Amino acid sequence: MLDENLIYSCGYWKDASTLDAAQEAKLDLVCRKLSLKPGMRVLDIGCGWGGTARFVAEHHHVEVVGITVSEEQVKYANELCRGLPVEIRLQDYRDLRGTFDRVLSIGMFEHVGYRNYVTYMRAVRSHLSDEGLFLLQTIGRNRSGTTMDRWVARYIFPNSMLPSAKQICNAIEGLFVIEDWQSLGADYDRTLMCWFRNFHESWGAIAESYGERFYRMWKYYLLSCAGSFRARSNQLWQLVLSPRGVEYGYRAPR
Repeated sequence: MLDENLIYSCGYWKDASTLDAAQEAKLDLVCRKLSLKPGMRVLDIGCGWGGTARFVAEHHHVEVVGITVSEEQVKYANELCRGLPVEIRLQDYRDLRGTFDRVLSIGMFEHVGYRNYVTYMRAVRSHLSDEGLFLLQTIGRNRSGTTMDRWVARYIFPNSMLPSAKQICNAIEGLFVIEDWQSLGADYDRTLMCWFRNFHESWGAIAESYGERFYRMWKYYLLSCAGSFRARSNQLWQLVLSPRGVEYGYRAPR
């Protein structure tokens, strides 16, 4: 159901008309916000299938370390990024080592859990250079909570948790300066509808292996999520954070 780079997060539809273009535009936006320069060392927390790491390394000539807790993602991402200055590690963010010029995390913070928000931010800060930038992309909710939709938690994303703006701000207090906060929730509605169309149109190829119950579950999940963003009850945020504040100010690209 995903784009050709297997990016499982919200696309950026400002000037895009296809899912592939929207995902590439999102990655380009992330890179521009991070002001990447050749030779920088970049950390991708929750690197997924490696599409982001490959894009960043290919387009900006930086060294990338991606971490994930999925063995299958490590295998796939290492093959995808073969020949590039990319290292994919099977590693928890709490076990990180080294220092990085830039850190990005796209669609992973939803799996950290409210008890670990401060631990997560401290981990990022301890591995980011004093002059570095951190880009966080996460789904968010309008009110603080400590529980998740029971159906989604049981059938789609066990142990998932959507943060509120208040919870994010509490977690970064004393660690980071907020340089930019962009809301892109409406873009997730369109992304999810593309995912559903791809899933529906490809269903015949996998129906025998998964069955009608699986189809109904994912149809309900994708369309109800699209509805939640369309109704603005869920949000999608991109934050740019710096350890000590960008000298002379930060100018956010769009």
